[in-house]
Amino acid sequence: MFSFPQRVLTLLQFTRMALVFTAISNGWAAMLLQQHATREPIPFWYAVAMTMVSVGLYTFGMSLNDLIDRRRDSQIAPGRPLPSGRISVRTAHLICFALALFALGGGAWMAILKHGQWISLLLVAWTMLLIVFYDFAGKYLVPLGLISLGLIRFFHAATAAPNLAIPWHALLLLVHVTVLSTICYRLEGKRPRLKWKHWIPVMGGLLLIIATLIALLIERRLNGVDWRQALFISDALLYVAASVVVFVVLAIVIHVRTNDPRTAGRSMMLYGLLWLIVYDASFVLGYVGWRWALVILSLLPISMLAVQVIRAWAKLLDLSAKPQYQRAR
Repeated sequence: MFSFPQRVLTLLQFTRMALVFTAISNGWAAMLLQQHATREPIPFWYAVAMTMVSVGLYTFGMSLNDLIDRRRDSQIAPGRPLPSGRISVRTAHLICFALALFALGGGAWMAILKHGQWISLLLVAWTMLLIVFYDFAGKYLVPLGLISLGLIRFFHAATAAPNLAIPWHALLLLVHVTVLSTICYRLEGKRPRLKWKHWIPVMGGLLLIIATLIALLIERRLNGVDWRQALFISDALLYVAASVVVFVVLAIVIHVRTNDPRTAGRSMMLYGLLWLIVYDASFVLGYVGWRWALVILSLLPISMLAVQVIRAWAKLLDLSAKPQYQRAR
């Protein structure tokens, strides 16, 4: 039997709860940018519903991934919740299903608060389908899987801002996650192997998606709106550009100072996901204001602390566990 602290830790590890704040940050930033562009206030309960969507989608994706990979993890990562037996397959299925309903419930609530505008719920369902595609097939179809990871973040942000009034936020999430995942996949030596020929469809597909979206957005000029105004191009993007440059430098430092490529890839992936919060804060700083930017940025130390606390908690429980003895042969 597992103690209550062990069960709580198992649930947090199974759902990767420490990094859920990156998804919450993406959703909050998208809502604030939408409010700035449309001048429509955000009802408190609408923000709560969007937070439900962010938490539900992220934890659903993480738990579904562990369910699908449980046999492989039993060989390469036996300490994870499912292979170690700390959580049963049946319970894991129930949790995964409940998290999916949680996300869909948040999307439905958003639609109701918007007086029947069901686009948010449809985007939640579409994002969930992308998650299922990646977990079941995308991760084995390397280029498609890497692009789908970026699209998941893109459509999650679009759920909070369906008309993409300030499109660069969702686009940066798409580019950052796709490129970061590709580089870290290569460094960690994951299978199927990422060959150099795979970079062409990944980067080509990414550029095609970006070009198509920008072409659609530029059509706003047909309504007599200046293209800079239509695309919200302003000096506010300088904060975003600075945050991109800083992360590139950080990634290079991690790669240079880490001798083992696999360790470098894992560290880069962790910091890259946390850096999404910095991107969110830089957008909000430029377009909305410094007060809300600080609110978004406060999620960064919370997420970093959560990562460290869960790691320390796991080590503490391992040390406090009863020793296992084997009969001498």
